[in-house]
Amino acid sequence: MSALADRGAHGTAGASVRARGWSWRHAGRLRPAVSDLDLDIGPGERVLLLGASGAGKSTLLAGLAGVLGGDEEGDDRGELLVDGVPPASVRGRVGLVLQDPDSQVVLARVGDDVAFGPENLGVPRDEIWRRVEESLRAVGLDLPLDQSTSALSGGQKQRLALAGALALRPGLLLLDEPTANLDPEGVAEVSRSVGRAVAETGATLVVVEHRVSVWLPFVDRVVVLAAGGGVLADGRPDDVLQAQGAALAEAGVWVPGRPPLLPVRVPSGPSSGAPLAADRLLSADGLAVGRSGRAVASGIEARVAAGRALAVTGRNGAGKSTLALTLAGLFPPVAGSLAASPALAKGAGPSPIRWRSRDLLTRIGTVFQDPEHQFLASRVRDELAVGPRALRLGEAETTRRVDDLLQRLRLDHLAGANPFTLSGGEKRRLSVATVLAARPGILVLDEPTFGQDARTWRELVALSAELLDAGSALVAVTHDAEFVDVLADDVLVLGGSGDAVAAARTSASRAAGALS
Repeated sequence: MSALADRGAHGTAGASVRARGWSWRHAGRLRPAVSDLDLDIGPGERVLLLGASGAGKSTLLAGLAGVLGGDEEGDDRGELLVDGVPPASVRGRVGLVLQDPDSQVVLARVGDDVAFGPENLGVPRDEIWRRVEESLRAVGLDLPLDQSTSALSGGQKQRLALAGALALRPGLLLLDEPTANLDPEGVAEVSRSVGRAVAETGATLVVVEHRVSVWLPFVDRVVVLAAGGGVLADGRPDDVLQAQGAALAEAGVWVPGRPPLLPVRVPSGPSSGAPLAADRLLSADGLAVGRSGRAVASGIEARVAAGRALAVTGRNGAGKSTLALTLAGLFPPVAGSLAASPALAKGAGPSPIRWRSRDLLTRIGTVFQDPEHQFLASRVRDELAVGPRALRLGEAETTRRVDDLLQRLRLDHLAGANPFTLSGGEKRRLSVATVLAARPGILVLDEPTFGQDARTWRELVALSAELLDAGSALVAVTHDAEFVDVLADDVLVLGGSGDAVAAARTSASRAAGALS
């Protein structure tokens, strides 16, 4: 019997959740992130928590985990209880996996990081390491225990965070978009692992996810938070998603069978799909990419062309983010060549890694996998103005660009907020907008659509399509198949072996421009 199953055999019950008129407002914000919430979750229930971007899903999970902070960080009203007591007093009963996996990596080695939680709970040493190995197997993270956590990809870090939560053997397991940065195989593996874990232990599960289909086999209840406060819908999955599907889709919830209306994009280039040599902005030939001189992917042949979108796909750990940072001029190539065209370089030289920061600003803009890694200002509006001001644009033009992006990406009501207090989806839209504000010739986006509801997803896709039609080039690292189908002119698939890369065009429907 596994360690997970053994805990269930000892009859440890799932935790209960109770909210009565609960609200939380971040310090410095006028509107609460969550307001007037009444909710009961019984021990052992498995709940899928839905809602539009910014509805307060992540805030609720942080409140249940007891990590929202004191009065100096926000205003707490009403009642929120786990097992009948404030969450901060039962933290050992709650396991939380956040949207940002980097924020949960504590120690330098994989095994030590998973062991950190049980060690702090005083679990005996032999039991700790049984839990570590069991939890790593459960999430499919087949790595040596002494593997450096700094060398993991974003998707691998997400699995590591989930393993750390499972190692606590929590009575309440809280997952905030746990599959956002995983490849399709990893999504299926992690969801099955979570399903097995809660079935064996009897733990209560609350999982936040915008794409709901993968979790429907493992949950018995769907709760939808209303953007204006309270609960919009609550009940069995079929009852909620079928009976109220149209209204939920209108509110921005991803409802199976009700995809968002797609923007119409003018197809790029000739019908053959080959980018014209005159349009090429960046060329990779025999390129090997890696960190600290060690290649993680090699043999890469790629062309980034004006008015075309290149999607970079592949399994976790294949080197997609490393390739993106290399194409963006932030990492040096390990081998091979990466050359900018004279039209892109504009006298700065053919090698992007040698360009100054100011040169990169208008030539290649980068959106990192973790949005917080690129925030510099204490207000959303000021964050959007960083690029235009660095370019010494006039205040009138800066204001025009900022106001347009705030409105297009539904961030206008957050203009005065601290970027670090936004929801995960809002942070992602802001990070994309900060790059768009400088209007570079090439945009390199790492997982640009994670955390988005159906409405904001469509708006990001529509804005990207407009930029492509205006002549910008786009490189997107993504596991979002819908994004690829709608937007990509070319697809680069990185292999997991580190020495093979395959290029392919997108579907015939995309090439024909059938996007309506």
